[in-house]
Amino acid sequence: MSEFFLIAGLGNPGPRYTHNRHNIGFQIVDALAQAHGFSFTRMEHRAQTAHGEIGTRRVILAKPQTWMNESGKAIAPLSRFYKIDSARMLVIYDDLDIPLGDLRYRPEGSSGGHKGVQSITQLLGTQALPRLRVGIGRPPGQMDPAAYVLQDFSAAETHVVWEVQRLACDLVTAWLNNDPDFERQGMTWHVDKNGD
Repeated sequence: MSEFFLIAGLGNPGPRYTHNRHNIGFQIVDALAQAHGFSFTRMEHRAQTAHGEIGTRRVILAKPQTWMNESGKAIAPLSRFYKIDSARMLVIYDDLDIPLGDLRYRPEGSSGGHKGVQSITQLLGTQALPRLRVGIGRPPGQMDPAAYVLQDFSAAETHVVWEVQRLACDLVTAWLNNDPDFERQGMTWHVDKNGD
């Protein structure tokens, strides 16, 4: 069994999507890379990857370069190549059903309708996949959710998004260090939305 941990942020590739709500997973692994001095210098199994250490853990950060809905086509072969068991993987992605500013951990379970996660669990052959769900909130009015997730975060949301990224980086470090909070199904964290 590999000693590596795999932290996968989900999103769509290309500059057009960089700041989209749907790309919060990419944004968080980018923040992790910056915080720990990693560089996304490799392309492996259809994913941009960055290798390094967080504390005493050897970590691979990954951003699938497939479309979001085909994320498993990058993550499954990457995990097989490095012999990383699903228990040593953490997938980070957006969730419409969680308010912006909230993050929720689940050690396993269904995709909840998220097609990127569904692709990964199908190709891994297991739902025992730790995941950090990052709230982006529901679309306003009658807006199509598919259009909403492909919008950039608004200027008014920028502070909260930065705080979410910072908190997510702390949570990944805690998860890597076997923090007992991560044994609890549905554990939720909240950022200060008022900037106090």
